[in-house]
Amino acid sequence: MELKIHRSLQEIPREAWNALAMGDFPFAEYDYLLAMEMGDCVGLAPGWVPYYPTLWEEGRLIGATFLYLKDNSYGEFIFDFAWARAYAQNGLNYYPKTVSASPFTPVTGPKLLIHPRSDREQVGEGLIEASLELSRREGGSGLHFLYITEAEIPIFRGCGALIRHSYQFEWENRGYRDFSEFLAGMRRKRRVQIARERRRVAELPIEIFVLSGAEVRPEHIAAMYRFYVATFHKKFCTPYLSRRFFEEVHARLKDKLVLILAKQGEEWVAGSINYRKGSVLYGRYWGCTEEYRNLHFELCYYQTIDYAIREGLSRVDAGAGGNHKMLRGFRPEKTYSAHWIAHPGFRAGIAEFIEREKLLIEEEFAYAREHDSFRPDTELGGESQEKEE
Repeated sequence: MELKIHRSLQEIPREAWNALAMGDFPFAEYDYLLAMEMGDCVGLAPGWVPYYPTLWEEGRLIGATFLYLKDNSYGEFIFDFAWARAYAQNGLNYYPKTVSASPFTPVTGPKLLIHPRSDREQVGEGLIEASLELSRREGGSGLHFLYITEAEIPIFRGCGALIRHSYQFEWENRGYRDFSEFLAGMRRKRRVQIARERRRVAELPIEIFVLSGAEVRPEHIAAMYRFYVATFHKKFCTPYLSRRFFEEVHARLKDKLVLILAKQGEEWVAGSINYRKGSVLYGRYWGCTEEYRNLHFELCYYQTIDYAIREGLSRVDAGAGGNHKMLRGFRPEKTYSAHWIAHPGFRAGIAEFIEREKLLIEEEFAYAREHDSFRPDTELGGESQEKEE
């Protein structure tokens, strides 16, 4: 195998990159990662300096990953700020560090991109070895692969990685015929709550549009960018993504976009942006220029569930955070990350921390599964024996 390190995706043929196995994960695709580059969302200024290790065999791309040399921990959502503080308190530099993640996109998906006809273990180990060497060469305190798939864990663990656990909330399609059937499977309190929230939105002086593919026009992308920026400004934060990124995504990934927009009169007032690939819908960002009660839940959760049922999709991945998702039909799913810490002392300490953290995560996960919003005594289409709350 021949190793090459690229500084831009434009050095790699698009068709060769996209021929690597990614499943239903759009955020490792050539066009999505290149949109990050073209939109100046990654690079020296934002502190995400890209590197793309690739493995070739007889001129054919058989493996690749995407790495970023970082001088911060923003936009990752697998939090290591406490690790950075510990380094600083001991007079050591935690930054730079090397990270493999879809920038600002906390979604589980493959980080070891391997050609389907290649030896998965051999190529995966080769990519990890190349990534570790690059991190050492650039003076990184460690190497971190975030939101890896469960199937990748044996390869990472075999190469000496510390495996960290967390969880996020996803909606699963259990073969529902429509939204009403989905609602019927929930506990009474949740059914009443969701019905009330949807009724209140239906009474608002707005109209909701679900747009995908060729239906998405530049005006819709411009509105969605305004909503995205408004959300960050309301939180007194600087937006990670640029307008150019949104425009590049529209140009390059239009077939995967699903926008859910709200309009009052002639003005777009709120929206959510989602990506569809295979059987999965990924919710990403939402925002509004006018505040409407419960509209966030409608555009980000209920409309995406409705869409997934109509289209026969298997699940909706709504991204990081938010226990409120559990109240609206989303259930916890485990997420994983892999870490190598260069400093021997800190590696031992972080390894101990990760093992203790796993116990807490397991308790939280079990509690969330036990107390989700679904009736425990009813199969799809069955009669409820649930007591009135």
